[in-house]
Amino acid sequence: MSEQVTMEKIVALCKQRGFVFPGSEIYGGLANSWDYGPLGVELKNNLKQAWWKMFVHERLDMVGLDAAILMNPRVWEASGHVGSFTDPLVDCKACHQRFRGDKLLEDKLGVDLVAGIKLEDVQPRMMLEKIGCPACKKIDWTEAKRFNLMFKTKQGVIDGEGADIYLRPETAQGIFVNFKNVVQSQLMRLPFGIAQIGKSFRNEITPGNFTFRTREFEQMEIEYFFDPEATPWEPLFEDWKKQTWAFMSEVVGLKADELRFRDHAADELSHYSKGTTDIEFAFPWGWGELCAAAAYRTDYDLTQHAEFSGENLQYTDPDDNKRKLTPHVIEPSFGLDRTLLALLLSAYTEEKAPTADGGEDVRVVMKFPYRLAPVKIAVLPLSKKDELTSISLPLAGRLSKRWRVDHHSSQSIGKRYRRQDEVGTPYCITVDFDTITDQAVTVRDRDTMKQERIKIDELENYFSQKL
Repeated sequence: MSEQVTMEKIVALCKQRGFVFPGSEIYGGLANSWDYGPLGVELKNNLKQAWWKMFVHERLDMVGLDAAILMNPRVWEASGHVGSFTDPLVDCKACHQRFRGDKLLEDKLGVDLVAGIKLEDVQPRMMLEKIGCPACKKIDWTEAKRFNLMFKTKQGVIDGEGADIYLRPETAQGIFVNFKNVVQSQLMRLPFGIAQIGKSFRNEITPGNFTFRTREFEQMEIEYFFDPEATPWEPLFEDWKKQTWAFMSEVVGLKADELRFRDHAADELSHYSKGTTDIEFAFPWGWGELCAAAAYRTDYDLTQHAEFSGENLQYTDPDDNKRKLTPHVIEPSFGLDRTLLALLLSAYTEEKAPTADGGEDVRVVMKFPYRLAPVKIAVLPLSKKDELTSISLPLAGRLSKRWRVDHHSSQSIGKRYRRQDEVGTPYCITVDFDTITDQAVTVRDRDTMKQERIKIDELENYFSQKL
């Protein structure tokens, strides 16, 4: 991550260039809700496609799923979310605002020193560390209470009536309840995985840090099922750690010094987990969880759903029909919004660049990996004159059949270059008056700013080798 980047710069750039807008802004907004703009949605879709390609399309042992957001409420009883999906809530006695106590402690002490803290220890530790209220600065806290994070609503046609139902707090359970359907319809053999990308909802007490912690977010999750007698979990666990690291470093392009593994301490682990390792990113405010590189959930989920539903969710060994087992699971879980935020922070670069008058200027460049850049090519006629736009517009239309293309003719060519640098466009094509006679254009590289003359009829082959 560039030393010059701050959250203020990223938030400002995101709004100015159309990556992320404040939600419901014309009505004064809604606390910590964000809308992805024209470039943000392209970047988000590119991330999803890259993830799906690596973890589903390029593997013979993976299939996909898209489960419903609303599920039978018994699902969440079986998973334990109804009874234990809670955060430690503390109230400021002075101004009566509510906060998540463990996060206030993390902000001061760091994640490692707070991991696994018990509910009854939160308020005493806050008082000991003299942690003041973010709103009024007073140090006067209530004892921590458990706060369930699930959004509850009613299913029914009459206001106030109907059964309680929840917006899903994670995508994983949709995979578990469809395990039997997937095995039977796809003839899956262990080990195999089911992947899903989708929205989840958590009624966070203190969301914040831009899109890092929000109440509505998108997850990219895998449940990888295996026979623990045939496949020891430890090597499989390590292999998934390597694969998730490879995605973050090689596909997303995050730098090695921006990433680290963090193993969960024993008192952090869920009661059913035998091991969890996160990948953390060096955000401007400190290390923060980017994804669960691997979490070993044993056979807890399938066992719970079999008990609560009464369905047989065991797997029958196709080579021995008498052998039935409940598969164990390793789960890699990625936060899409957090990954996108880390990508924005990592890509942000300020560097000196020459100006037309021979001086120097500072240009902002979003150095996205080319495959993730929201716009791949910008076609820029030197002026708005018809003899140039009559070439540039058809050219942009032809290239857009293969790549995401922008076409802009306003402002000076230098300012248009700078704008494309700020949105991370890898290549700019300038159509000038020489193009009329030589049928060639100037292609400018985002990172090196080098320019070369390329024949129009050679452009598709040229970009096929670059993008």
